[in-house]
Amino acid sequence: MASITLDGLAHAYRPDPRGPQDYALKEINHVWRQGGAYALLGPSGCGKTTLLNIISGLVIPTRGRILFDDRDVTRLPTEARNIAQVFQFPVVYDTMTVRENLAFPLKNRKMPREAIARRVEEIASRLDMSSVLDRKASNLTADAKQKISLGRGLVREDVAAILFDEPLTVIDPHLKWQLRSSLKELHRALDLTMIYVTHDQTEALTFADTVVVMHDGAVVQTGTPEELFERPAHTFVGHFIGSPGMNVLPAKVEGRTAHVGGVAIALERAYPALPAGERIELGVRPEFATLAKPGHGLPVKVTRIEDIGRARIARIEISGNPAAAMVPEELSLDGDSAGLTLDSRQIHIYADGVLVPGEPAGREGVA
Repeated sequence: MASITLDGLAHAYRPDPRGPQDYALKEINHVWRQGGAYALLGPSGCGKTTLLNIISGLVIPTRGRILFDDRDVTRLPTEARNIAQVFQFPVVYDTMTVRENLAFPLKNRKMPREAIARRVEEIASRLDMSSVLDRKASNLTADAKQKISLGRGLVREDVAAILFDEPLTVIDPHLKWQLRSSLKELHRALDLTMIYVTHDQTEALTFADTVVVMHDGAVVQTGTPEELFERPAHTFVGHFIGSPGMNVLPAKVEGRTAHVGGVAIALERAYPALPAGERIELGVRPEFATLAKPGHGLPVKVTRIEDIGRARIARIEISGNPAAAMVPEELSLDGDSAGLTLDSRQIHIYADGVLVPGEPAGREGVA
């Protein structure tokens, strides 16, 4: 088990990178503490698998260092790093039994037979696979085979970290939650450093204590699921996390007032000196935007209302910009005109996509 430090890490697949645009992975400085559960979250092509492969030793970075505790492993081969990796597709030996698959890494390390048997039984029990230990792997379902891949990583007690590269992609949707729950329970029980790569926000937010959100080869925010939802550091985080994602609207901001579509909105924070020439936007999640009768708050046009069972979500336009808002149960509208009220405590201001902290204004209320 180990903490993992990324020190000035960056990688380009071309041999002569000349600028940030040439890097698949832009410079990262980060520390993953020992025993943490982490997720690398982002769309396809954002650099998350490249980062995972650098940590595992499959890719040598263009620059920077990787430390396991205080040991520099940047140029060490995978087998010298003492990590386990679970891939997108199950990697099992079909001609072996489940027991033989789980025992294989320990036999290679020439552990005593009794110790191997004891450890295999323990891991099989944790994975709820004791009843199939003597079945051939070829006869098992895809989710059971992925459990074997996971078990082969867990069976080594001295493993520094376990890396997961979209391990639930091939699993049936109704079984995914079971495997996610198993992973979470195993993490709590075994105190292992786990890093989980995914493009699925549900997988990331339910598995990890800390989520690293990546976009275009860069880390745009690191935080708990609550922090990412409540205070997105970048408009991309607001869009990517949440369903629907955060509303982002062009705005003019002066002090404690934002202007959207010609309507003034009182802000909780003051913004006395926003960067000149940058794109200024107001961000608010649909959960904190409420549809109202015309004449209340911002004037909006309702394009449709979606009933998702637990709530109704209005798809709206604000001065031609698409947005989403919650529809109160008692609200009924005549036509497509409506108003929109915003919880001023949940409004964020962004300059060129980056959160501007602002200065506390000490006010509460709803705009």
